[in-house]
Amino acid sequence: MEESGAGLGAMEESTEDPVTELMTPCEETLHPEEKARLMKLLNERQGTAKIKTDFIDFDKIHLKYGPMSSDKPPQNGDRANSDVSRQEADRKEPPQKKLKKTRGMNHSRPRNKWVPVSEKLCPAIMGGEVCSYGEKCNYSHDIAAMGAARQPDIGDRCYNFEMFGKCRHGVVCRFGGSHITEDFQNVVDKEKVKANAGKSITVNNLPVDLKTRLRKKKEKFENADRFLSQLGTKKKPSKQSDGSKSLNTVPKAAGDISVSSDPTKLSTSDEVNQRDMNIQQEETANPNQVSESGSVLIDASTNQGTDVAAHTLKSPQASSSQSGDGVSMATQQPASGTVTDQDVIKIRKREKKQLNVEGKSYLAPLTTVGNLPFRRVCKRLGADITCGEMAMSINLLQGQPSEWALLKRHSSEDCFGVQLAGYFPDTITKCAEMINTYCDVDFVDLNVGCPIDLVYQKGGGSALMSRAGKFEDIVRGMDAVLDVPVTVKMRTGISEKHNIAHKLIPKIYDWGASLVTLHGRSREQRYTRTADWSYIRECVEIAKPHPLIGNGDILSFEDVTAHLENSGAAGVMIARGALIKPWVFTEIKEQRHWDISANERLGILRDYTNYGLEHWGSDTEGVEKTRRFLLEWLSFLHRYIPVGILERLPQKIQQRPPYYMGRNDLETLMSSTNCADWVKISEMLLGPVPDSFQFLPKHKANSYS
Repeated sequence: MEESGAGLGAMEESTEDPVTELMTPCEETLHPEEKARLMKLLNERQGTAKIKTDFIDFDKIHLKYGPMSSDKPPQNGDRANSDVSRQEADRKEPPQKKLKKTRGMNHSRPRNKWVPVSEKLCPAIMGGEVCSYGEKCNYSHDIAAMGAARQPDIGDRCYNFEMFGKCRHGVVCRFGGSHITEDFQNVVDKEKVKANAGKSITVNNLPVDLKTRLRKKKEKFENADRFLSQLGTKKKPSKQSDGSKSLNTVPKAAGDISVSSDPTKLSTSDEVNQRDMNIQQEETANPNQVSESGSVLIDASTNQGTDVAAHTLKSPQASSSQSGDGVSMATQQPASGTVTDQDVIKIRKREKKQLNVEGKSYLAPLTTVGNLPFRRVCKRLGADITCGEMAMSINLLQGQPSEWALLKRHSSEDCFGVQLAGYFPDTITKCAEMINTYCDVDFVDLNVGCPIDLVYQKGGGSALMSRAGKFEDIVRGMDAVLDVPVTVKMRTGISEKHNIAHKLIPKIYDWGASLVTLHGRSREQRYTRTADWSYIRECVEIAKPHPLIGNGDILSFEDVTAHLENSGAAGVMIARGALIKPWVFTEIKEQRHWDISANERLGILRDYTNYGLEHWGSDTEGVEKTRRFLLEWLSFLHRYIPVGILERLPQKIQQRPPYYMGRNDLETLMSSTNCADWVKISEMLLGPVPDSFQFLPKHKANSYS
């Protein structure tokens, strides 16, 4: 078994890293009998990773547990003293009188100071262009004033200028010393700009005209409206339809998949049969419909085509292609040759490009931390399929730029999808049509697994599993308006004791979904239980011949191999494992454990910050946003235990390491559980933090068992 050496995702080691000297093993400061007692105590603790004795920090462990005997149950006072001692071991700070809960404390942390628009430099002027608004522009056009008020540079090398020959932030760039003249003009390397044109492209940006139409509610959704009218669910705008008001009835029983929010409606089976009869009668009476523009339209509520659709011609841009690693994806090529009628006749289900997920590694949609720079890092390290963060459909329909930012796609993401969450068929169907029209994606995923109370109590996320009627309408609506496959990500159920996914999965495929991803935990379990891969195996058998992807507790290539062989799943989705160890994708492809060095890990973080400066900007606002997301990632990344320190391989995702010393100072720093040490790492890459800077991680999940 290989444990060292550079592989697919190996990064170049920097000669500028501040720490390279190896450390000696922990010094002998405790009596051997005390060490033996502490080792026995560690071995008896469940969920503790096995660390080589030479690297265990017995001093901190002694401070945590104190001199009490391992066979004596701790008293209330002892437990409090133990907690305080652990804090002293972490940061040698005076003990607090009372421990506070850290959950939710990030909401009250200091925010960055809001800067008025009038004090910001115009983006057009910033990029060396002419502002089309002229004197009416709300931004400042005074380059000299902005240059005089520039903050000190963080570094002398601007990543954007070196990569593309031009920095779009000009005089306000925090690395501007390399491309700003004495009179505050932005230097442009025309040869490099020409050579790197199209090298790094981000698509799926929110068009200005679409943003205006959405805010004025003038955007048309012809296909969605047609489906909703045939469905009989098109309603007048109301507070409940936009998800701003909670449901009158919260899902009652996890095992009852026929729960409906409207007690006057028919049962699911009767409702579906009645709807199908009505649609069939409408098709018989009027098989083709004509839109306002005179185009012939096919019924979008079913997957069956008419005689007209049977003569659809296949065009080059409608064909599917494969990336280098075999992942099928949609390609967009300029139209040439015969003019097709794809814009007139709806694509039938069997004509949609299907995803090839067999044996693929799928990076899960990760809220907050699954941003575009992180996905680029994972793609570079070997991920096959990527998906954007969960986006709320109602926010997308309102044209919120912050929500549309979750749909952005980088050119390196060769198989990419977006994930939608919502509560009602009308908003999700319209949102799916909008994405189909304005975005470049290979699939659209429906979130049926979100456990957050704010989403669940309104009937979205995992609550859809107990609202089979709404669930069906949403999947059918998405399939009707999308030209790309519809996928569904779900959990085993809502209640810990009642799994219902096996009842829903066959129906989901019948409704039009092409792929289901199953997380092996229920909503109530969150991350406090081991993923149930035996239940995933049962669902794989039920789903055949359709593909099903398994998700849960994957942190090594051995986990992937075992789960694929035992469950028969088509592929695996990796979530927390990718945050703790993004090079797990390299290990999966090369089937080996990679004993990555601390300098190589710092190189990955440096790549992430460069991608962040490219994506969010290299001005002060962009630097601090990059820092914030870097720190959110470090709140997971510090849980990685180096291969050379582990006594047993592989590391399990539920295992918490004891206090240990790394093989050098940098490795020890990266293993710290203290937020202040994460801030130090960010300062190594992004310069010093502001004086009032504080950080608490957003995700304080109970993810260790």
